Amino acid sequence: MAEPSTIARPYAEAAFRLADAQGKLGEWSVALANLAAVASDARVRASIGNPEVSPAKVAGMFISVLSGKLTGETENFVRVLAGNGRLEVLAEIRAQYEALKNEREGVVEAEITTAFEMDQAQLADLVSRLEKKTGRRVKTRVSVDKSLIGGVKIAIGDKVIDGSARAQLAALETAVKE
Repeated sequence: MAEPSTIARPYAEAAFRLADAQGKLGEWSVALANLAAVASDARVRASIGNPEVSPAKVAGMFISVLSGKLTGETENFVRVLAGNGRLEVLAEIRAQYEALKNEREGVVEAEITTAFEMDQAQLADLVSRLEKKTGRRVKTRVSVDKSLIGGVKIAIGDKVIDGSARAQLAALETAVKE
């Protein structure tokens, strides 16, 4: 079976092209987030995988759960996904759509992990430096991991900047062993 990312790609690209043409990138982003949240529910996943539940009924379930939150286009998108047996990759479709949207808007996502809570001034300074380094706007997700001991670890795409005390101690340990 094909990888979920391979299966999701054409759907994410189609949704992006439609949203971009209509100037509704943000609306589609919200709709896909809501759809992915519904698809992650255990009861919904059981219905998606149940051969006794028709694709139309599963699509109707999504549409009724999100009643009033979907446009005609997003409802049709759900029906197409259900008809093609692709509702299970909604989270991946959403992730790929967001990557396309971020690329269009000149935004890069950064996952920042710190040993301690950062105040707003520290975070703003870090974001400012990252924006200068990348030449793009930076959207952050910040989490705290006490095991870092100190410092910060930043992941932007496939690049990782590990300035944590744990990483520095590991490097020192390696240097001492050699």
